[in-house]
Amino acid sequence: MTVTRGIDWLPGMDKRARQRLITDGAELVFHPGQRVFGLGERCQGLPILHSGCIRVEMLSAAGSEIVLYRIEPGQMCTLSIACLLDEGLYHANAVAEQESEALLVPPRAFDDLMADSAAFRRAVLRGYGARLQSLMLLVEELAFRRVDARLAELLIQRADHEGAVHATHQQLATELGTAREVVTRLLGEFERAGWIERHRGWVRIVDPAALAQC
Repeated sequence: MTVTRGIDWLPGMDKRARQRLITDGAELVFHPGQRVFGLGERCQGLPILHSGCIRVEMLSAAGSEIVLYRIEPGQMCTLSIACLLDEGLYHANAVAEQESEALLVPPRAFDDLMADSAAFRRAVLRGYGARLQSLMLLVEELAFRRVDARLAELLIQRADHEGAVHATHQQLATELGTAREVVTRLLGEFERAGWIERHRGWVRIVDPAALAQC
């Protein structure tokens, strides 16, 4: 990865701002399972993902986890933006799900670019707004949709072309923000209804149409 490749996501950026990112931006590589940042840590800059995938998740006081969002190529970390704007600490953890490459914009460069580059500022605010909308939808799902319906939808989304979902009960629970025992119970109900087959570490969807009606 080069810094130039890492900033191609920002069309229309002026030459001065582009040069600032090339000069001050740091190239980062994260391996699968590697922590990107942790709860209570101070933000070291704004990561802009070039390749791979980073999962951002929150841990409750009871010890359960929920996935807040994933950072995909061309996207930036919303929590990092918030931390940089208010000089606060992270309230969640981030872990690389795949081999990932990112450009890290340090705090001073971030402040200067927000003040001086309209294109950079628009891109940051656009990304922040889009993520805020997705987080509002997550809150709505957690508050108003039944867990069984959300689990059924998640299985359908993650199934491969053969109907297989390679995920543990704990991984599914983390995605949904619920307990592993709840997922295990619901999968048992789905299996008794003839909608899925359970295997160790994975699930196969047998009747996707019926599952979608859950």
